[in-house]
Amino acid sequence: MDKKTEEKLACSLTAETTELLPFLPYLLQDLWELGSNPRDMIRLIKKHMPIPADSKNIKILDIACGKGAVAVKIAESLGVNVYGFDLLPDFIEYARQKAKELNVSPLCHFAIADANEIVNMEANYDCVIFGAAGNILGSPQETLNKLLKTVKPNGFILIDESYLPDGSGGEEIKYQNYEYLTHGQWMRLFKDSGLKLVEEAQPAEEYNFDSDNRAIAARAKELSAKRPEKRAIFEGYVQSQLNECDDLDNNLASVTWMLQKL
Repeated sequence: MDKKTEEKLACSLTAETTELLPFLPYLLQDLWELGSNPRDMIRLIKKHMPIPADSKNIKILDIACGKGAVAVKIAESLGVNVYGFDLLPDFIEYARQKAKELNVSPLCHFAIADANEIVNMEANYDCVIFGAAGNILGSPQETLNKLLKTVKPNGFILIDESYLPDGSGGEEIKYQNYEYLTHGQWMRLFKDSGLKLVEEAQPAEEYNFDSDNRAIAARAKELSAKRPEKRAIFEGYVQSQLNECDDLDNNLASVTWMLQKL
């Protein structure tokens, strides 16, 4: 993994330094859903994407799948094949274990891979999911261009993202390691990329970050006791999580966009 890839991976998981990468599986061991809400995505797929009787002919790509919560739950709910890729081996192993636990291993295909390589190798999917993965594929325009290559004509793209209110310059944002666009900027990008906005879905349920943050803080405390020389980066990660959650609660709008390739 080159330095640039490491930096983007760290950023996608709210880590402000690549030194944290080896410790992220430990810090996040109590969480399965890392960012995206599988229930919102399942609802959108059911509503807008034709699922034939032989649903196993449907192929969905989950880029930067994390621990596989979205992929596994989609496979369980819809009976479709889901292909998930992530760079962290511990995450992929966890995803495989959950697929086995929920009896969907034959439908879930997980592998360790760089998202930027996957978008050049994988194609002709019915749907691609890019869930709360930050800028691992580059700028928003670069991200859309790369996602478009993976889906067949009239295929779908699901993006989980947060945006600034129109007119906001983002001055109030606490987590400064990511550049958020306004809603209007995203809409122009979709249009310029030849994408049809099928639905813009706000979260169906309000997410309470408190339990997640407490779990991460407890793991950071454990790591600090074991590795006191790295206490600052563990405590910095906890603060980054708190800052991002505060932004999501107060300064940003969360959304899942379902788009169609024209």
